[in-house]
Amino acid sequence: MYMSYQPLEELLPKAGNSVYRLVRLASVRATELAGTGVKLVSVPAEQKLATTALDEIRAGKVIGKAAGDHKEGKSKKHDKSQN
Repeated sequence: MYMSYQPLEELLPKAGNSVYRLVRLASVRATELAGTGVKLVSVPAEQKLATTALDEIRAGKVIGKAAGDHKEGKSKKHDKSQN
């Protein structure tokens, strides 16, 4: 088995220049790969799923949501002055 080099200078722009977003995107995609096994890029069979996920992100096959695309959760604080 070999260690794959993942160039951050190519990966970070694909995740809005956020290491956190990149890690989350790769984690979610690796979990999907574990469940489905459907790879979007050609890679060796023995390659780890996290590395495959990063390869897919770098190739532009996996794209994350922009920061403002998510909906607000229901955990908003209740303002007592409105009662």
